Amino acid sequence: MSKTAKFVIFGIVVVAAGGLAAAAASKRGNKAAEVRIESVEKRDLVASVTASGQVAAHTKVDVASDITGRITKLAVKEGDWGTKGQLLLQIDPQTYEAAVQRAQAAVANSKAAAAQSAANLQQAQSSYRRSQEIRQSNPNLVSAEQIEQLKTAVEVNTAMVEAARYNVEQAQASLKDAELQLGKTTLYATMTGRVTRLNIEAGETAIMGTLNKDAATLLTISDMSQLETKVKVDETDISRISVGDSAVVQLDAFPDTTFVGRVVEIANSSTRGAAATSAASDQAVDYQVTIRLLNPPRDTRPDFSATAKVVTATKKDVLSIPIIALTVRENEAIANSDTAAIPGRARPAKQVGKRDVEGVFVVGADNKVTFRPVKVGIAGEKYFEVISGLTGNERIVAGTYQAIRELKDGATVREAPAAQAANTTKKPGS
Repeated sequence: MSKTAKFVIFGIVVVAAGGLAAAAASKRGNKAAEVRIESVEKRDLVASVTASGQVAAHTKVDVASDITGRITKLAVKEGDWGTKGQLLLQIDPQTYEAAVQRAQAAVANSKAAAAQSAANLQQAQSSYRRSQEIRQSNPNLVSAEQIEQLKTAVEVNTAMVEAARYNVEQAQASLKDAELQLGKTTLYATMTGRVTRLNIEAGETAIMGTLNKDAATLLTISDMSQLETKVKVDETDISRISVGDSAVVQLDAFPDTTFVGRVVEIANSSTRGAAATSAASDQAVDYQVTIRLLNPPRDTRPDFSATAKVVTATKKDVLSIPIIALTVRENEAIANSDTAAIPGRARPAKQVGKRDVEGVFVVGADNKVTFRPVKVGIAGEKYFEVISGLTGNERIVAGTYQAIRELKDGATVREAPAAQAANTTKKPGS
């Protein structure tokens, strides 16, 4: 065989091998991806925000002492039910009783001094009046200088009477203050409720509440008839919540029961303090939302853990797609096609960069998918509301997440056997 013939045969073999390889690669590239396919349907959607927090009484009073002293009597225990005006505790009154006695003595002393000043004034006035009468009858018996001295004595004693009166008022005010301090040695309930926290025992020393509020709180009385759940909501969800929104609350202590609530207050400032804000700007920001329980259980206690689902929006019979079906793709065609289609109008300048577009993969009759931009509305537990982009007559790729992430326009798909069985047994509208 000639050398030329060998080269021809070798070339034929190489071409054949390349063709077989290309055919195999083409076959592998056209292999259909297994996905879950669902029809675009109308559903009832409920949008909600879930947050956790703790139960607290709507009205509670932290009882603290306005004076410092040793507790000699404790009349309540934690968990006791009390009524307004009931005795709570007694602080050793001996020091304050002594202060009242000193103040009473000071009042008596000042009153006696006032009486003496009044008598001195009366005597000075009488001497001044008699001397004037004598001088009028015989100027030689009383000199003008004596008359001036007697007049001055009257004025001095008048001022002393006025000062004595003020001393009496000051002593009486001191007595009133001492009596008030003595009265503060006995603490009474200012509201009807349950003693939900007791921080002290008989024999311990109560300190003034103005010095350290936390340390000075002796006990807490709570009105457990009106309960609230204070939950922390992330900054990305707080704008969706409004005062008056309904909520479903579940308490960890009652796992088989749900309770109805309503949003009554939304904090304007975040729960993150100023120091934390400056120290860690990337820290999550939460806002406190207060939910009033409309049917609180009787055995609820403060600080029970709670999870609240706040209903922010409801839609009836709206077009919807599974949440997992919505994906994001980069859209390079940013040019305004409407502007370009108008004769005589300049085409907008080319923009640099790409824009992310949300959409779904629509499955055609040939099982090939096409990415279609979709605008969505509220989000339910499993489905998005469709505002535009779909009509309801389409089939879309609804899973898996990995398959949707790897899909491209024009790819061929086939429904996974498990998904076919599920769609066959699925009830309409579920």
